[in-house]
Amino acid sequence: MRQKIAPLLFEDEEKDVAESLRTSIVAPAQRSPSARSLDATKRNETGFPVHSFRSLLQDLGTLAKNRIRLAGNEPCEFYRLTRPTELQARALQLLGVSVSA
Repeated sequence: MRQKIAPLLFEDEEKDVAESLRTSIVAPAQRSPSARSLDATKRNETGFPVHSFRSLLQDLGTLAKNRIRLAGNEPCEFYRLTRPTELQARALQLLGVSVSA
């Protein structure tokens, strides 16, 4: 799951580049230029805000299925899904999940 949504996370996707920047095996680990860019802009290359894994799951947790009851002579009941934000829609797309009633 983490690998699929990595483009939306604060993940260093170029660990080999970061490792090549290290001067010695005992030197502190370095971050790749792309990871430093994520830290600076807080956005990925497509403009979406980047999250930690936990904060992205919390954001996805706001999607809901609401039961709606209409009063009247003949009571009517139906379900309505909340509309995903652009970020939520992208995360669901990366996961290969569709949201439908």
